[in-house]
Amino acid sequence: MKLLYLGAGFVGTCSAAVMADSGHDILIYDIDQIKIKMLGSGDRDLIQNCLFEDGLGDLLVQNKDQIKFSSDYNDVVKNLDTLDAVFMCLPTPEKKGSKGESDLSYYYLAAEELAKNLAKRNGEAQNKYIVIINKSTVPIEMIDETEKIMKKHGVKNFGLASNPEFLVEGKAIYGSLKPDRIVIGAWTEEDFKIIRNIYQRFYSSPTVKYIEVNPKEAAAGKLLANYYLFSKLAICYDVIGRTCETFDNLQFENLRKIISTDPRLGSWGLFDSFFAGGSCFIKDTASLAYQLEEKGVDVSYIKESLRINNFQCDNFYNRAGSEAQFSFKNKAVAILGVAFKRDTNDVRNSGAIEIVNKLLDDQVKEIKIYDPAAMWMFKKVFDVEKDSRYKVINYYNSEKDSLSGTSACMILTDWPKFREIGSVIKQKCPAPYLIMDGRRMLSAQFDELQNLGYDIIAVGSPFLKGK
Repeated sequence: MKLLYLGAGFVGTCSAAVMADSGHDILIYDIDQIKIKMLGSGDRDLIQNCLFEDGLGDLLVQNKDQIKFSSDYNDVVKNLDTLDAVFMCLPTPEKKGSKGESDLSYYYLAAEELAKNLAKRNGEAQNKYIVIINKSTVPIEMIDETEKIMKKHGVKNFGLASNPEFLVEGKAIYGSLKPDRIVIGAWTEEDFKIIRNIYQRFYSSPTVKYIEVNPKEAAAGKLLANYYLFSKLAICYDVIGRTCETFDNLQFENLRKIISTDPRLGSWGLFDSFFAGGSCFIKDTASLAYQLEEKGVDVSYIKESLRINNFQCDNFYNRAGSEAQFSFKNKAVAILGVAFKRDTNDVRNSGAIEIVNKLLDDQVKEIKIYDPAAMWMFKKVFDVEKDSRYKVINYYNSEKDSLSGTSACMILTDWPKFREIGSVIKQKCPAPYLIMDGRRMLSAQFDELQNLGYDIIAVGSPFLKGK
């Protein structure tokens, strides 16, 4: 089939790569010319630098004859007559200054432009049915707005569907090739049939849950799933983690074993961290709260997860002063990891952004950053040309270089290699020295490091004063 993807972000590119691997002809359009050039380069390393996702580069190179990237909308117009489906993969961040409302400006612009050009198809093409499939995370009633846009411009022979993405960043390609579920929301059997053909490799699979519902149920399912996962993290931070920080002789990892062995609870979400970031959990929880509140529903319980997450970050940072009596002013501080999680270069809602802003406010001498994949993305956030304060932020090619000459370090991303950072700290940063472990990466070494004189602040542990 011939498929168009509007938006070459994480969702659009990963999904399109798998669809190309399934034998479909793919066109991906995005206004970001640099991104399009990198993703369409056929160079695995260049692709990975643009969108760090295990297996993505290999999949795009292997299927280069099936997929075309373009930043020229004329390429979209040329192909509209022959398309079977369009996937809407636009960013829907939280609107700045709002109380959870989604910024749908990118979506509306894309939908309006698509509708105008679909309505201009030649006479014969107007008879060809096309289904517009939303993969963006949007408000539950957005399907109605999309229909209004299409009808306003006189688009004929179209269907609307929702196909939310449940991918885990860092495992998106594996998750796309071996999904646990495919959720399709549509109103008509005709739309379901077309999408079954698109997802044929999974529709007939005995291991994939292929779920067909209506479009509003599909959209709501995505929001509710992300809120539920986010709330589990919030509970871990604010109840389990806080308990372990309050009482001596409680090992977070041991309590996790006790709790997770109950099959009713499972192990997901039992990870203490200084913050839960990323592109989905925060904005989807805020969006769900906003939509329900607009309908007159009490959303205090939903908002509590957002409050807890913000408190967790603030509390982690403030413990340096309140418990270790450590001042960041005029100090050099190492930041180990700026991606919101391991195995990705995504820094959207990364807790490291908030931490760096706090350090800048506290007038640090230097912030020395190392991350295996995300420094390029992080530099875009702290562009020195936009704010001269960012001159104190420097980037290094190794853990050793970033730690050298610092008075404290913060581990903010759970890259596996950081579990070995204790030996580097002992080599490059003699005690007295403050270690702030926001991911419990060094939990097995806490006793040894404390005995060597290192002060340790870790989520899920009381303050450990160096001996």
